[in-house]
Amino acid sequence: MEKESKIPSRKAIRIGLFLLFVISLFMFLYFFLAKMDFGKFFSLAMDYVNTDLTKIENQEGRVNLLVLGKSGAGHDGSDLTDSIMLVSISSEKSKIDTISIPRDVWIPSIRAKINSAYYWGKQKDETTGLSFAKDIASELLQEKINYGIVIDFDGFTEIVDVIGGIDVDVENAFTDPKYPIKGKENDLCDGDKELKCRYETIVFEKGIQKMNGDTALKFVRSRNAQGDEGTDLARSARQQKVINSIKDKMLTYQILLNPVKLYESWRVAEKYIETDLKFGSLGVLGKLVVNARNDIRQHNIPEEYLFNPPISSKYDHQYVFIPASGSWEDLRSWVNNQLNK
Repeated sequence: MEKESKIPSRKAIRIGLFLLFVISLFMFLYFFLAKMDFGKFFSLAMDYVNTDLTKIENQEGRVNLLVLGKSGAGHDGSDLTDSIMLVSISSEKSKIDTISIPRDVWIPSIRAKINSAYYWGKQKDETTGLSFAKDIASELLQEKINYGIVIDFDGFTEIVDVIGGIDVDVENAFTDPKYPIKGKENDLCDGDKELKCRYETIVFEKGIQKMNGDTALKFVRSRNAQGDEGTDLARSARQQKVINSIKDKMLTYQILLNPVKLYESWRVAEKYIETDLKFGSLGVLGKLVVNARNDIRQHNIPEEYLFNPPISSKYDHQYVFIPASGSWEDLRSWVNNQLNK
């Protein structure tokens, strides 16, 4: 009599995965519903199914979000946003465009770099940092921004660790001999004039690298790398690369079918993310993202549109970018073209 094979068939695997998904989903909803009554959950589900665009701010089916990453408490310049990204979701084309905005872009209307817009907004009122940053980014790009999200970098490191780390393709090896050490921003280094104790040297080799939260944070925040990787544009490209790696890891079966990791991810997000997204818009927005998940286009502003002028009092002695042509109109046309392709 032929022995029964212990190797599961493809059909059995599919059934097993489906059952695992159902069980995991049930457990995740158990945690989720502990904070949300059934009426709200039913409303969210119906919005997801119906995709009624009248329930979400949009411009002819396009939803624009400004995503900011800030240093967070315990860091020098805790409300400065090192990462600035426009995320544009098109319901008509079922695609998502992301455009990284260099932190050093000079904004004449506030006489400061764009990475300080969130900070200056909070100086007016603790609750207006995000709305002010959205207004400034909209002024620069001439694109209406519907919603905003601010991510504390401490949460960034936690989420990477929660999902078990990420694999990142480091295109160019680089060394940063002056990466700031958290908590030592004001250390006098026993009188050392070069203040060397405030910094550490970090090295990244070319190729696929397994990164935990702390390593990924250093990779995206490095500002003093030698060579081309020390530029603001290179840093923006690294940020997009890491965000893409997080997205890929979050969409794996190891995460989607793991209720504990889903719950931990939710806990971190709740703790470290600020947003003006309303509950009533989440179902529709979620459906738009799901529909566009196979067409995500990442863009970095071409260097030809940016000019780095000599450091002077005109820009408060800061390293800045201004429009290469004297006007941001060329950049605005480029952005519009990317979003409407």
